[in-house]
Parts: sequence; C-alpha cells; structure tokens
Amino acid sequence: MFITTDDNIQLYVESYGDGTPLLFIHEFGGNYDSWQPQIHYFSRRYRCITYAARGYPPSSVPQQLDAYSQQRAVLDALAVLDGLGIEKAHIIGLSMGGFATLHFGIMAPQRALSLTIAGAGYGCEPESEDYFRQVSLQVADNFASQGAKQFACVYALGASRVQFQNKDPLGWQRFASRLAEHDSLGAALTMRGVQARRPAFYQLEAQIRQLMLPTLVMVGDEDDHCLQPGLYLKKHLPAAGLAILPKTGHTLNLEEPALFNQVLTEFLCQVEQGSWQVRDARANPAQIMRTE
Repeated sequence: MFITTDDNIQLYVESYGDGTPLLFIHEFGGNYDSWQPQIHYFSRRYRCITYAARGYPPSSVPQQLDAYSQQRAVLDALAVLDGLGIEKAHIIGLSMGGFATLHFGIMAPQRALSLTIAGAGYGCEPESEDYFRQVSLQVADNFASQGAKQFACVYALGASRVQFQNKDPLGWQRFASRLAEHDSLGAALTMRGVQARRPAFYQLEAQIRQLMLPTLVMVGDEDDHCLQPGLYLKKHLPAAGLAILPKTGHTLNLEEPALFNQVLTEFLCQVEQGSWQVRDARANPAQIMRTE
C-alpha cells in the first residue's frame, strides 16, 4: 500500500502479522525488504511494518534537495503510523534508520513504546566528523555520476561490509544487488540531504539526556565508527542498554539475523513486562569499588 505525506510524497508500506506494532526503518544501503529476516521472525507475534524511505522506489523520489532531511525522515515515519491508524509502536532502525529512530524519540516520544538504534554513529566522532561529511558528498556525487548499478559494487565493499561478505557470500550478494537497484538520484539526494547534514550525537546531548524511553543500542565490534557513538548513547540515554555483536560489521540484521533477533526479542519482552528501567542511581560511573 501507499501512504501520502503532508508534502504529497507517496511512501510504499508493507505490514505483516498482528499484535503490538514494530516499525522498521531501513539503512541507506537497504530498503523496505532488507528487514526480511526480522519480518519472518517477529510477524508471528507482532504487527511488523516496513516502508521505503522517500528516494527509494517504489516510494516517490523527490527531485529537490530540500525534500530530504533528518527531520523529514522522522515526519515520514510518523506519517506511516498515522496512515495505518497506529498510535504507538516499537521503533527499530539500522544506521540511517537508527538515526531516524533516535530523532523519532526526541521529536515524538509519545508515539514510541521503545527505541532500537542499531549500527548508528557515522559522523558522530569529533575527530572524523568533517571527513564523514566530505566523504558523504563524494558518495553522493558517485551515485549521481556513475549510477547505482555501477557504484554499488564499490559501496558494498566498505570496511564494515566485508564481514558480511566473508560470513555469508550469498546474503551479501543479495544486499549488493538490492543496492544496485537504488534510484541513483534518490540515493544522491538522500546522502546530501540527510546523511551529510544530520547533527552528531554530542550536539543533541541535552535532548538525549531527557529521553526516558527504553532504548536498545546494538553495534558490531568491527563497525569501528559506530562503537564510540554507541558507548556515547549508552552513557547519556537514561534507559539504554548496549549490545555489541562480536566479529560483526555494519549490516547487523542481515549479517547476524539470529543473534539480532534474539537480542531484540529479549529487549521487547523486558519492555512489555515493565522491567527495562532507567539506570539505577547507585550505579555511579565515577565509582570503581565501594569503600564505605
């Protein structure tokens, strides 16, 4: 089905199963169908919703840069929930979708039951922030000039993607083939308008410290530029837990689907039982051992 946003963009949406809603937000290198291992698993007990972000067919591909932003990504997620008549959902995002999930919590906490922020953090390390923005613009130029079909084979072999290729060549090939089908202009504008312009986590520290929603942060231990940002979120989000997946890169949900689903299942169960709480005030990070 398609849902129309307030700026007249058509978003392609799929929904499977019944029960408490899970809204999955895909990464830059994925699409609505890159959550298939999670849909197969969780739709047995939950209502699982995926959608193609603007710029990703079969959703509309706006032609203007101003149609793409981090705020707009959140508004699109809200539009999906509104279009389906859903008041609240567990929000689950990977990478670009993980950033959208965090901003969803900041902008509309009343619409979220929980947040799962996986593989998010590129551009958040102060020492690499400028480099990230420069390389994002170069990636955008490459998509625009070379086209997705040609440039996908380069992008899919990034330093945090080769782990997936080594473990699961067929799964990685499907990921790379999906990437090659992206709309070249949509990919370029998404990279320029969302990725290259979004604020780093430390710029949002005041809002992050006030975000009381149950939050699961997941990072692969070989996804180097997400490790420190993941620790940052764990340190500053009051009700966050951090899961680090061993020998794992960026494409967490596809590279390690069973482990991803297991960790997410435990988190959702604890949230629904009311046992995922804010950090105990006695767990003072300044203390190593108690002496009195």
